[in-house]
Amino acid sequence: MRQSIDHRSVQFAARKKFQETMMDVRREDLVRSDYRRAVRHEYYSGALLLLIGLIVFFQSIRYGTGDLRHMGAGYFPAILAVVLVLIGVTVSLTATYQNSSLAPDASADKPHKAPDVRGCCCILGGIIAFVILGRWGGLLPATFAITFIAAMGDRNNTVKSALLLTGLICAISVTVFWWALQLQFPLFAWGAA
Repeated sequence: MRQSIDHRSVQFAARKKFQETMMDVRREDLVRSDYRRAVRHEYYSGALLLLIGLIVFFQSIRYGTGDLRHMGAGYFPAILAVVLVLIGVTVSLTATYQNSSLAPDASADKPHKAPDVRGCCCILGGIIAFVILGRWGGLLPATFAITFIAAMGDRNNTVKSALLLTGLICAISVTVFWWALQLQFPLFAWGAA
């Protein structure tokens, strides 16, 4: 009777060890498959950017690009398309390096965090505030609103750093859009529609 109990406990321990080993193997397989899936998504994203860039490029040259002195209607879209193609190639080539945190040797026991909704809400709120204040307030209040609200979406930003960034962006936007380009967008237009 004593031997059968020892035999059962040995079988139970061996079965438990086998199950733990299989769970470790499954966990490693899941991490590897997540890694492969992430790399595949990066390749697909890069290929999509490349494809869109090529389509836009070939469509833009149909409009005539002209030269640097006399730019045609397709000049700027062609330049942007080339930039998009370069970004697509870069994303595709660096797919494995960007996902090194998902590599098979990474720990699979890390807890998953809930998505940060604050940033998305602040960015969308900033865009909505820009549209509303741009129409009824002018360039400066709209620029202030979009920059400050979007900057507060980052949890690392303080109010002081957001105000500093907002002041800098407002000065740049006034200099570039209102003074240099003389954009037909008044600095202040309270209540004008």
